[in-house]
Amino acid sequence: MPLSVIPTFFVMKAVGFTLNNMSLLGLALVIGILVDDAIVEIENIVRHIQMGKDPYHAALEAADEIGLAVVATTASIIVVFVPVAFMGGIPGQFFRQFGLTVAVAVFFSLVVARLLTPMMAAYWMVDIAPHEEKKSWLTAGYDKILGWALAYRVPTLILAVTFFVFSMALFGMIPKNLIGTVDRGETVLTAELPPGANIETTTAVSKELTRILLSHKEVKQVFTSVGTPSQNGPGGRGTQGAVNKSSLYIVLVPRKDRKISQSQFEEQVAPELQKVPGVRLSFGAAVGLSGRLTLVLSSENGPELTETAQKLLVAMRGMEGLYDINTSAALQRPEILVKPNFDLAAEQGVSVSSIARTALVATLGDNDQNLAKFDLSDRQINIRVQIDPRYRDDLATIRNLKVMASGNRLLPISSVASLEMGQGPSQIDRYDRKRKVSIEAAMRRGYALGDALNDIHKLQAFKELPKSVSESPAGDVEIQKDIFNGFAGAMGAAVLMIYAVMVLLFSGFVHPLTIMVALPLSIGGAVMGLLVTREPMGMYALIGIVMLMGLATKNSILLVEYVLTSKAQGMERMAAIFESGEARMRPILMTTVAMIAGMLPIALGIGAGAEVRKSMAIAVIGGLTTSTLLTLVVVPVVFSLLDEMLDWFWKKKK
Repeated sequence: MPLSVIPTFFVMKAVGFTLNNMSLLGLALVIGILVDDAIVEIENIVRHIQMGKDPYHAALEAADEIGLAVVATTASIIVVFVPVAFMGGIPGQFFRQFGLTVAVAVFFSLVVARLLTPMMAAYWMVDIAPHEEKKSWLTAGYDKILGWALAYRVPTLILAVTFFVFSMALFGMIPKNLIGTVDRGETVLTAELPPGANIETTTAVSKELTRILLSHKEVKQVFTSVGTPSQNGPGGRGTQGAVNKSSLYIVLVPRKDRKISQSQFEEQVAPELQKVPGVRLSFGAAVGLSGRLTLVLSSENGPELTETAQKLLVAMRGMEGLYDINTSAALQRPEILVKPNFDLAAEQGVSVSSIARTALVATLGDNDQNLAKFDLSDRQINIRVQIDPRYRDDLATIRNLKVMASGNRLLPISSVASLEMGQGPSQIDRYDRKRKVSIEAAMRRGYALGDALNDIHKLQAFKELPKSVSESPAGDVEIQKDIFNGFAGAMGAAVLMIYAVMVLLFSGFVHPLTIMVALPLSIGGAVMGLLVTREPMGMYALIGIVMLMGLATKNSILLVEYVLTSKAQGMERMAAIFESGEARMRPILMTTVAMIAGMLPIALGIGAGAEVRKSMAIAVIGGLTTSTLLTLVVVPVVFSLLDEMLDWFWKKKK
């Protein structure tokens, strides 16, 4: 294993990869695979030593005998992960380092197994005495089952097809998700006060929120940032930032020191935080994927969009599986509405732009590029002229602002326009040029993203969406859609590439089909494993299923390659099938147990962040269990049928 992993690090360094979540996941995933080739090599060498050969010649002959099978199994795993590494879009960014890291590590395991393992076996395995090994109870039982399956081939195939169809039916019952709730031990609470709130009010509210958070023993520390960065640029008006917003970065105590998870803490503390008046609150992820549901509504009709979003928001708050439901619809802020009287303005020779500029400069200040500058040695400072803040919301003062009329006369702005107080959105968000409103919600444990989205689509408020309002995927929902579509294409490409590699290695088109039979047999175990453990079908579960495709073909390759070798030596078909099963059952079971052992810590949730990767390990363990048991029986049956058909075809052709 070290001889496979260490060269992988050198390759990762050479191509610019880093030790991140996905590359480390790839290395963790292949721990069981890296020893597979060595297990097969060593088992075959031991079998030859037990036949009476000395270790040196046993290593040479066993390595030569098993060479094609080992190369084929490794090639099948590599070609499974290479298409995953080259998916496009956001999924491609996730899986590029993952897929290539796995492929490189598996390649080096092949090099070690073909070169170093036989050499070490030839000189170190000198204490194994030759002896004739009797059939174990496991081998005897397997012979009986295989004999029955070969005697009743059609019923065996019917049972295999039924199992596959049943597993496909169960597939639709698994909830769909992107990733589960991740307990990172840190979260961000965003607070938004009504527009117009000053920084003192925002600071006071933030301090109260901090006090509430620190009163909980799960919280280690809170860092509060009040306001947002200033916007100095075209259209920015030189504003000093949104002082009505603040962000609270919350660090929790280590997971072992608290009884509840991060999501449970957020759910418990939310009602207490919402008692603080006049503030809109929402939790979010500090880094990475949020695991939250995001629904984007867009429309050209602003008022209708706002009304529809509010109705849907109320309906979603009645769903038991959701909490911390918020909308991005901007809060209303007070505005001074200046409405020009076009006839009076035309009579006095006052342009609308002059009216707008006068009101703008007096209240907000001119554009940065038009401001006078105060020069210092190292920088320039804008000189901004505005009305005294005490009078900016005084309509009498605003009405008395002077505008230039014809004849260089100065007129009060109220003589050519009406001024009144009003309300308007503090900001307008757009999606594909349309106005948009986003609704975000967190999901309680056990409530998958796909189920939540389906339940929202069943709400009456959603069914009654006006024609002018449309829904668009966004956030985790959009990424989940891209990942499922990307994996469908990657798995299709992987199946074709596996078949192409098998055709090249076995110099034929028929027997590679026998090997491919193992693929559908692995799906059922993965599906049943996810259903039993109530894990959703998400990004990590899909990784496990992709991996199963390579592992399932490995077992088939070991069986089929041995049968073909025995037949080439003159052995009768059925005898070759039985001998292949007896000879290959042990390495198949050993490699399967090694892979399951490598996945077991992840399936048990051991280690940081293992709760989101459990579905991957469970899918692999379930799929390996069923595919191994069924492959040992179904693949020999399919081989016997296809080989008979092939013999009949060649006889007829002659």
